[in-house]
Amino acid sequence: MWRQRAGAAALRHSQHAARSSLAAAPAAAAAPDAPAAAEQAAKPPPQLEPLPAAQLARNAALVERLRGQLMLAPLTRGGCLPFRRLCAAHGAKVTYSEMAFARQLLKGNRKELAILRRAGNEQCYGVQIATNVIDEGVRAGVLVAEAGADFLDLNCGCPIYEATRRGLGAALLRKPHKLARLVNGIAARLPLPLTVKIRLGESADKINVHEMVGLLEQAGAAAVTVHGRTMEQRYKKAADWELVQQVAAQHSVPLVGNGDVLTHYEVRRRLDSHGLLTVMVGRGALIKPWLFQEVKEGRELCPTASERVGIYRQLVAYMKEHFRDDARGKRAAFYFLPWHFNFFARYRPMPEAVYGAASLQQPLLSTRWDSIACGELGETVEGLAPLERLLRCENEAAFGPIADALWEAACDADAEAALVRLAAGNLLEWEEELRAGGSRGGRREEAQAQG
Repeated sequence: MWRQRAGAAALRHSQHAARSSLAAAPAAAAAPDAPAAAEQAAKPPPQLEPLPAAQLARNAALVERLRGQLMLAPLTRGGCLPFRRLCAAHGAKVTYSEMAFARQLLKGNRKELAILRRAGNEQCYGVQIATNVIDEGVRAGVLVAEAGADFLDLNCGCPIYEATRRGLGAALLRKPHKLARLVNGIAARLPLPLTVKIRLGESADKINVHEMVGLLEQAGAAAVTVHGRTMEQRYKKAADWELVQQVAAQHSVPLVGNGDVLTHYEVRRRLDSHGLLTVMVGRGALIKPWLFQEVKEGRELCPTASERVGIYRQLVAYMKEHFRDDARGKRAAFYFLPWHFNFFARYRPMPEAVYGAASLQQPLLSTRWDSIACGELGETVEGLAPLERLLRCENEAAFGPIADALWEAACDADAEAALVRLAAGNLLEWEEELRAGGSRGGRREEAQAQG
């Protein structure tokens, strides 16, 4: 059912070996990009000011709150308050807002200001902003503190054009010294800790994560999250956890690893072997909001189709409470709810005894499924109940009707009955469309889920 990409894995292995060899020979390491290295070396180090003692104390306290806690990534569209509330209800203790543009916050933009709102069950809540101006970041950070957040996060990893065209997000990685001054200027004046989220670099031939992390440590970042891909890669390749491991080993700033975790045993493996402060999850939580509970309990929960209907209806209940249970509220909620089934439909049970070895070869999140049935578990398409098949259907034509059935149902049993009727009338057609190469909703949204 899953296909290992041996060629790609071999290429990654050779690249890691080459990196290790270069690390062992510093003179040779400069050879591939000697002009750029020489130009950077010629620049004077950025002038950074020490953080006030009070800020250093806040940083240290935040690090202890983050240590070992699986963190919910800042997710564009996916990280709305009701979804964060759902993850918190299933054990997430550290959550982030969607990314907010600092300039729009300061202009009083209602949509951006709404991002600051915190759910009542979010225990440690960070707001992520995008800015490239110190004063703008400081003033936005004050708003964030007044809204009740526990820390501020600076987005230096978003690869989407809407951010990079403005010199924000991952575009900040192009000028490490300027970014260090930005972080230092904001962190030194904030009433709450500042963390930073970055990628490995701009592209495969412009990886500068070691330099960036070193500078961010000097600049006063409380912690740094490293997404194990470059800006250009987006989600096209598996996250480079070997490089993340090297960075964690060579720098003392608390480091969070991010990229391609879907199961409790993958999270455990990252924490056990990489010397990280903790791990951040994005798309994996969108697929399995209960992943946080699995990590806490150290086991696969494998919820049945009926149990998953109950979880999805819990999200609906939170959306009705947040947006209101009327026609206007439904319109607002349905910007999010059908979209979530891009991810919910990808759920498959993955017990460690069956899939643990496969996850060592290739991240399970990167696996392309040939069938909705898990052959390794003895499943067949014909043997799956209609409800299970419907919840695994990745045809985007199904997402709206599924969301509508959940919204209109008075209880879980009513929702399940409505979904079974929906499957009886439409499932075969939706599955046939997928087999014919039709509209698959679950692979086109990666740029929007900035985990």
